[in-house]
Amino acid sequence: MLLCGILLFSFCTTVTFDIITRTIGAPWLWLQEVTSTLFIYAIFIGAAVATRRNDHLYLTAIAEALDGRARLIVEIIIRLVVLGVAISFIYFGYLNFLRGFSSFRMPSMTPIASLYAAIPICGVLVTLFTIEQIVNGLRNGFDHGEPPEEPVDLKPIDTLASTGPRS
Repeated sequence: MLLCGILLFSFCTTVTFDIITRTIGAPWLWLQEVTSTLFIYAIFIGAAVATRRNDHLYLTAIAEALDGRARLIVEIIIRLVVLGVAISFIYFGYLNFLRGFSSFRMPSMTPIASLYAAIPICGVLVTLFTIEQIVNGLRNGFDHGEPPEEPVDLKPIDTLASTGPRS
């Protein structure tokens, strides 16, 4: 989570510097490369963190409507689908990463593989976090009860119309 915050802060800072340097007429061309790299890594690391925190897109409405064995089965199926996507990220992201060494970013001539590395890294993290969720779910159950709502004590509002004499 801290890494996501650092990436986001750095991204905002580089965008600000890019705006300032362009406004004064002396743009730093390499700054756009840094900005795009930070943006891409923030997206993919953020997706992995969201998976870890169970804040990512899942089919929770279906699973939460069930309980017992049916819920267990649906929760495992959902996580197996996420696991399949994560493994695809690893495999195809790695292939893309290898192909990225034949293309270069301008003006730094850095291989574009430096951007593509975020994809398999995300896949590895999502795989680990999804396996962790499956293991914890099988041990402790998948039921994530909502926190209890605190009772709200609402007192009636006294108005002139309600306290005054009726005619």
